[in-house]
Amino acid sequence: MLKLLRPAMTRILTPLGRALVSRGIGPNAVTAVGTLGSVISALLLFPMGHLSWGTLAITVFVLFDLLDGVVARLGGKGGTTWGAFLDSTLDRVADAAIFAGLILYFVSRSDTLMVAVTLVCLISGALVSYAKARAEGLGLTCDVGLAERPERLVVALVAAFFAGLGVPYVLALGMWVLAVASVITVVQRVVHVHRQTTQRTGDR
Repeated sequence: MLKLLRPAMTRILTPLGRALVSRGIGPNAVTAVGTLGSVISALLLFPMGHLSWGTLAITVFVLFDLLDGVVARLGGKGGTTWGAFLDSTLDRVADAAIFAGLILYFVSRSDTLMVAVTLVCLISGALVSYAKARAEGLGLTCDVGLAERPERLVVALVAAFFAGLGVPYVLALGMWVLAVASVITVVQRVVHVHRQTTQRTGDR
């Protein structure tokens, strides 16, 4: 669903992309800066309880994930193998930092249950991404699941933002929903890959 917003966001970011290209800034640098900004924002602001400000800062840096593609296209470089690898790898780093920051937030409040729930979000989110990468590495498809990366980020950041504004229970609810949805997605991808492999001779 959120993929439908990508063309509109790309058009909005195109002027900024042109400005970066004119200054000789490449897509890989944009990717690295976006990840670094997300990591610092999540690990610094979330544990201190600045959930709304942390969310706004992270959201800005998450947009770099779209901006690097715009810069690559405008710079005439297109998508390179190294760029794709770097982008995917640093996406995992940013995701881990966001949930680690929320875990530290719950630790500071001695909320052991929510520490565990958010840890499930972190681990299951990593498994969702790994399952797809491993399946594609084996020549299979794995574009299924209830909670892909964009949805996971939106749920986590929206919940954190409103929690920072004082809305009660919204962060806990968001983490519970995300934990359940992420685990379901892992199962969906395992089942999807299993069905493909059983159709191959000798894999039964």
